[in-house]
Amino acid sequence: MNSKPTFTDRLRSVFKGILDPIGAFLNRTWLTPNAITLLGLVGTSIGAYIISQGKMTTGGIVLLLSVLVDALDGTMARLRGESSDFGGFVDSVSDRYAEFITFGGLLYYFVSQENYQGVVVTFAATAGSVLVSYVKARAEGLGFTAKVGILTRVERYFVLIPLLVFNQPFLAAVIIAVLGNITALQRILHVRAQGHERMRKARENKDYVH
Repeated sequence: MNSKPTFTDRLRSVFKGILDPIGAFLNRTWLTPNAITLLGLVGTSIGAYIISQGKMTTGGIVLLLSVLVDALDGTMARLRGESSDFGGFVDSVSDRYAEFITFGGLLYYFVSQENYQGVVVTFAATAGSVLVSYVKARAEGLGFTAKVGILTRVERYFVLIPLLVFNQPFLAAVIIAVLGNITALQRILHVRAQGHERMRKARENKDYVH
């Protein structure tokens, strides 16, 4: 069962003409793709700290810059001809840390404000975000695909960053909590359908052999 290109895939295609020249320039420096990945993570950590202090607009802008930096590591590796499974692994792990750190900053802010509704929805947003990524990784480990859903990682940032810039952290957490968990469910159902199809074909092959 083939999955359609995700929003992230479409963005990469649209901005390829911009990312490639920047990636080519960075490849002429001492920076490596993994260094760019870590640089993006450091920027995210700074942004999360700023958010934890209640400076949502500044924190949102720093997050935006960090996401833009992080988008370059894959481009650099591709242009170098050095794309590797380990590089993809490092990037994925870094992305998960970045989300944990970002939501951690938001969670700290809500706790400091004694906004317990904010704490609950931020926890739900974190859980949904982690499950979206986990379901995809687990599915691919079993030979399925799971690149579906309405709120992948890039889309989560499209929700989070503008709402932080406009000082609406609670609304951002609510939207990600709801749509993130819906996305995880979409992926689970997508894998379920593939599992049923795999079982059907296995039964047909068994009947054919007999």
